Amino acid sequence: MASDENEEFEVLDLTSIDRNWINRVFGDLSRQSVAKQVAIGGASGWVSGYLFVKVGKAAAASLGATILILQIAQHKGYIKINWNRLNSEMETARREIERRARRNYGGVIQNIFLRNNVFVAGGFFVFLICAIKKVIKLGSEEKYCIF
Repeated sequence: MASDENEEFEVLDLTSIDRNWINRVFGDLSRQSVAKQVAIGGASGWVSGYLFVKVGKAAAASLGATILILQIAQHKGYIKINWNRLNSEMETARREIERRARRNYGGVIQNIFLRNNVFVAGGFFVFLICAIKKVIKLGSEEKYCIF
């Protein structure tokens, strides 16, 4: 314990971090070559698709188990759910989220990022779908994208 008091610590100044890091990383990308834009979009799409499938399976399993446990607990009488109140509060929350999203983010992604980085977005979505198809392996035979 005594040695812990004399130990030196480095203090990180987080105020100097650029808050708009997306513009710093992707801002110049619209001026790069088409091949570089498609490559970066494709790589990020492939990683996103792979993670979407892997994390999505775990999330779906845990959500399904939670709903199943809640239904069993309600049926056995351990808990009582006021469905009318729950539905009205969910509707109120949905409206509030939509209102805030429209006010804060209305068209920002579509108008700025996609317009300036068409090739990045195209590569992202193509490889996102390819990664999802490759991981899921639709049907009895394996189907791969042409890439």
